Amino acid sequence: MKNRTAYWILTGLLAAWLTLGGVLDIAGVGQVREIMRTLHYPDYMLLILGPCKLLAVLALLYPNTRLLREWAYAGITFDALGAFASHSAVHDDLSRVFAPLLMLALAAGSYLLRPDKLRFA
Repeated sequence: MKNRTAYWILTGLLAAWLTLGGVLDIAGVGQVREIMRTLHYPDYMLLILGPCKLLAVLALLYPNTRLLREWAYAGITFDALGAFASHSAVHDDLSRVFAPLLMLALAAGSYLLRPDKLRFA
């Protein structure tokens, strides 16, 4: 029971993080665009990353998507590691460098604690 509660807490936090990020990316909020400029990425990347984050949330929360859930966890991992590497490469503030690792920790905890019925066999 503890694992199930911990799973849903971590998954809920991860889903909230991804939803907020996806919506802000799609909306092209000024602060998000500034981050992309700092990282030397074009603004249109937001129109790719935003929908992908929102699709990952759907895959994580919908119960009958075991294969898609595995792909969502993989995509979240690539996104977080890429963001960490990008922020590190431009010598960004430590809070921006390590924030993606926090998201990765939430994803890893969610992945490792997922119930058996949600595992891809």
